[in-house]
Amino acid sequence: MAADVAERSGLRRDENGQLDVLSALGGWRGIAESVLPGLVYLVCVVAVGQLSVALAASLAVAAVFTLLRLAQRQPATQAFAGLVGVGICALFARVGGEALDYYVWGFITNAGGILVLGLSAALGWPLLGVVYGYVRGEGVEWRADPVRRGAYQRANGLVIALFAARLAVQLPLFFAENVTALGITRLLMGAPLYAAALWAAWLWSRPRRTPRAG
Repeated sequence: MAADVAERSGLRRDENGQLDVLSALGGWRGIAESVLPGLVYLVCVVAVGQLSVALAASLAVAAVFTLLRLAQRQPATQAFAGLVGVGICALFARVGGEALDYYVWGFITNAGGILVLGLSAALGWPLLGVVYGYVRGEGVEWRADPVRRGAYQRANGLVIALFAARLAVQLPLFFAENVTALGITRLLMGAPLYAAALWAAWLWSRPRRTPRAG
């Protein structure tokens, strides 16, 4: 079970033994697939002011990325997941009738991330530790070492803090109905900040070298 979770995470080590964060995000193309639909949506909302145009443009960008992956016979899982995510955001906006409603799904996913990671930590199986343990070749043996277990709890807590920070910063903008500031903040606190948090958690949880005797 733990091995399956680690395998599905997409996190790997590079040839230097470090966490390959860029690969986990799908490379630069994966970052573009994550960022551009939201960017196009925000630009259309501000420049055109019509929700239907913004939603159509955002969905079109996500669909093009997915079709390109399929046409090039490349794994389209991430692009398809992005298309589904944009579709859910568009559905919230269409049902709510306001441009701000496009961002509601992001609040739900961040709250869900806090819940899942927090529950895993409470059960003594911090999810980030499970993933990083297998990436480092530790398996789940780290759970028997209080030092390693504590390191992975702290790393897990760092990603929880990221999700909480997103909610703390973005929810006030949502209730203030500032769609421009919310859209920009969502982009800045999206994939780039998530990658930075994963990298910081990797460094923070790395095993400490013990000095040789003598």
